[in-house]
Amino acid sequence: MEAVDVIVFGSAIVDFICYCPRLPKVGETLHGDRFSTGFGGKGANQCVAAARLGAKTAMIASLGDDQWGRDYLENLRKEGVNTDFVQLIQGETTGIAAINVSEGGDNQIVIVVGANNKLSAQGLKDAVKKFTEPKVLICQLETPVTETIEALKLFSGVSILNAAPAMKNAPQDLIRFASILCVNESEAGLMTGMEVSSVQDAKGAIKRFIELGANTVIITMGGKGAVYSEAKSRKVIHVPVESVAKVVDTTGAGDAFIGVLAYFIAKHPNMSMTQTIGAACEIASISVQHPGTQSSFPYAKNIEDRNLLSKKFAYFDL
Repeated sequence: MEAVDVIVFGSAIVDFICYCPRLPKVGETLHGDRFSTGFGGKGANQCVAAARLGAKTAMIASLGDDQWGRDYLENLRKEGVNTDFVQLIQGETTGIAAINVSEGGDNQIVIVVGANNKLSAQGLKDAVKKFTEPKVLICQLETPVTETIEALKLFSGVSILNAAPAMKNAPQDLIRFASILCVNESEAGLMTGMEVSSVQDAKGAIKRFIELGANTVIITMGGKGAVYSEAKSRKVIHVPVESVAKVVDTTGAGDAFIGVLAYFIAKHPNMSMTQTIGAACEIASISVQHPGTQSSFPYAKNIEDRNLLSKKFAYFDL
């Protein structure tokens, strides 16, 4: 049996990225500055982010049996991700994302998930039999919700649900069966029906998630860092992040956060949640200073001088 630290049950999507002076208004056509393609999808992004730091990772995903799918499969292998449970589905297109990125780093994203809709929890059942006690499972909502719930129920280790794209009236099992629920401000707002634009707003939303049965909740807040709470203590903590000189592209920053979170939970299980979240915020802040999605994620060798295991991250009780 093969040892795996992080297993990802999730999406793989090809990004088509237009860089433009600002985001277009409804019905408006803008001239862009440049165009690029890249490998994305929340699941694969999070898997690559963990792999680049040194986690042994495996991906359970569905790609179209087309050129994009075959290219994506090869890319995952180059990143050192185990692809034994990545399928090429005949008659389905590989998922795609149309992304606009402004000069200020803001983005608009439309996804067509394609073959990702064919992902089945059976893949996780088979993978768990092959791999030696995977420590962390990551799931998202770019794949069928019923299969994602089944995957969360199946897994006995630490599971992270990145509930994105967010759902109104999400099934309560999604919230209950994840060890850690992680969303950003807008996702938290949609799922709780509350305004979430400040750290204090996030505190209220977290309390609502815990009322719905969540175990640990993290709300990422971009330049404000992250706010989290564990149901067993009910203490709500804000972990700020240092500001960056220039934001180039925020696409994939949330995925970098999740991948790094999973890496530290798997490889350094005795780290406090505050320390783990602080490290994840710092690496996410590195990613926004570079263009692209997976291309913006750092490798372990690029962050060795940051001493994330011993660095004292600031935090505040709310």
